[in-house]
Amino acid sequence: MTSSKVDWSRTCFVITPIGEDGSETRQPADLFLGHLIKPALKEFDMDVVRADKIVAAGMITSQILEYVMRSRLAIVDLSYHNPNAFYEMAIRHACRLPVIQISRKSDRLPFDVNQVRTVVIDTTDIYSLIPKLETYKSEIATQVRAVLGDGSIPSNPISVFFPGFEVTIPKDK
Repeated sequence: MTSSKVDWSRTCFVITPIGEDGSETRQPADLFLGHLIKPALKEFDMDVVRADKIVAAGMITSQILEYVMRSRLAIVDLSYHNPNAFYEMAIRHACRLPVIQISRKSDRLPFDVNQVRTVVIDTTDIYSLIPKLETYKSEIATQVRAVLGDGSIPSNPISVFFPGFEVTIPKDK
């Protein structure tokens, strides 16, 4: 996808730690993307994009920020406490854009974000994960319906505690 051909109203950007191919970080990122997020979003007819799947030439950081700020929805994986994921989620919070949080059960979320509903995925072993795959997909889809529903106003720590705070989002070029 090149950003000039993106239909932002149909785009879900997946914010996640990625890591190298086959790494301890990449394996769950690929599993969550392919077996939870994409199937959960099929009914919404959304294009699901992760940073490593952006094929346009150019500066990676500016492309990621464009997806962070323009995508209709972001699903953020807070597993491994990746600083970039928290940074990109904070930008969406400041812009009052919809975010759905997911995380591995083994990662305890920091106080500032642990009060937000999060799809917690038990990756302890295959016997914990496999029987709940459908449940996790359903939880993600339920949250998508809620945050994209008519009249839905994204709720996050910034919007709750600083209701007058506003950020202007750039218009399409």
